[in-house]
Amino acid sequence: MKLFNAQQIYAADKFTIEKQKITSDSLMERSAIQIFNWMHLRMQGAPVKIHLFCGIGNNGGDGIALARHLQEHGYNIGVHVVNYSEKRSKDFLINLDRLKDRKIWPNFLDDNCDFPEIGRDDIIVDAIFGIGLNRAPEEWVVNLMAHLHSSEAFILSVDIPSGLYTDKIPANKEAVVRANYVLSFQAPKLVFFLPETGVYINQWEVLDIGLDPEFLMNENTAYEIIGKHEVLPLYVPREKFSHKGTYGHALLIGGSYGKIGAMILASEASLKAGSGLTTVCIPNCGYVSMQSSVPEAMVLSGGEELISEIKIDFKPSAVGIGVGFGKHDDTVKAFGNFLKSNNKPLVIDADALNILSENKELLKDVPVQSVLTPHPKELERLIGSWKNDFDKLEKAKAFAKKYDFVLVVKGAHTITIYENKGYINTTGNPGMATAGSGDVLTGLITGLIAQGYETLSAAIFGIYLHGKAGDIMVEKTGYQSLIASNIVEGIKDAYLDLFKQPEQPQEAQSEEQ
Repeated sequence: MKLFNAQQIYAADKFTIEKQKITSDSLMERSAIQIFNWMHLRMQGAPVKIHLFCGIGNNGGDGIALARHLQEHGYNIGVHVVNYSEKRSKDFLINLDRLKDRKIWPNFLDDNCDFPEIGRDDIIVDAIFGIGLNRAPEEWVVNLMAHLHSSEAFILSVDIPSGLYTDKIPANKEAVVRANYVLSFQAPKLVFFLPETGVYINQWEVLDIGLDPEFLMNENTAYEIIGKHEVLPLYVPREKFSHKGTYGHALLIGGSYGKIGAMILASEASLKAGSGLTTVCIPNCGYVSMQSSVPEAMVLSGGEELISEIKIDFKPSAVGIGVGFGKHDDTVKAFGNFLKSNNKPLVIDADALNILSENKELLKDVPVQSVLTPHPKELERLIGSWKNDFDKLEKAKAFAKKYDFVLVVKGAHTITIYENKGYINTTGNPGMATAGSGDVLTGLITGLIAQGYETLSAAIFGIYLHGKAGDIMVEKTGYQSLIASNIVEGIKDAYLDLFKQPEQPQEAQSEEQ
């Protein structure tokens, strides 16, 4: 699914209005009806008080139009216009007149009035500011937001939480509505997925308001979100007349005394990903534990207690390097020599990334289209510090473009960056913030590349499977007890889930019976 910026959404609105020969207030009416349908389906006329806080722009117009539909269906509503400016949008005024025609009189709020009383069991609809916000809210509006939060009522935001920009970080963290749920028009917003801004959104859902599909399909975007629908075309099914050689030979290089477990996890993940063969190059101190833990993997020696030499007697289909590596001088030297002798794209993680950040001259020897998988601190060592999440993404794009790398920016929503474009993953959960989780990802991506997946596809698909495996297993373990070996175990279920059909609603099943 594409993520459109504010300018693209405005352009889509204009294109839709012109092509479909409708008015802008008709498009606003579509939006209001979609929100109403979403609420009515869940509330079914419940006698709860609904407070609609509406600005005086188009987002407020959506809220005003919604109020009319709620009132017509018997809901108990209170409409509050947040009068933060003398300017009014045309469509806001049109819908305000329609509301007054139905004898619904809004309560106008300004910096001199008392805020309405809100019960804990009431519902708040936040339609104060939309995606066009370009300046900080006034102090009295920030106080209103605090009043909404203090009520502890459920907050439903229209399109985007009020006070949240689409392209920058709010200077005042208190000047943003914290939404329990956001109904986003046509597509979610990039800020829903970034650490500094995603905290304002608990859950979100997309409402289709009928923007022209031709425009949406042809418009190029800087980011896409990745779910099952997006990864299914990447999946390569197995052929009947195939053998282990058909699916490649993965090589994983790493480990040191006390850190062989990282290589065990990575090799298991590579095999579970589907590599035909997996060989590990580890120090001799890990030989027994590796052979006993992962009998399917073959073992090469790379030294005694750390990797001091990398000598490969076969041509691997894919190479993952760095997990449990350490940064001993001998390991740094062996890594540098290996880079000079290898021309295949690599999957680089952990201490191999730290070695690169401390020896930047080695970056020129890393093959193009290699996959780098840094966690936030490793990323900072590679690209330098950043001012905020937007700055981080720009620096990450510049780094990936300079070296022609696939750069995996790990996080709650891991973002894969290649050729100035970002792919935002939607699977995964907080339980995966655990030791060894990244080692599993390295092995998984390496195993996919070994089978013939291009590095970008392997990164996107591998990250999705990794997160989905964690999502499936966390239902059995809980967040606190999820460990990396559980994620390995869940890879098989993540594959099976790709082709699992969604369950029918209970009502539909009953009708068929």
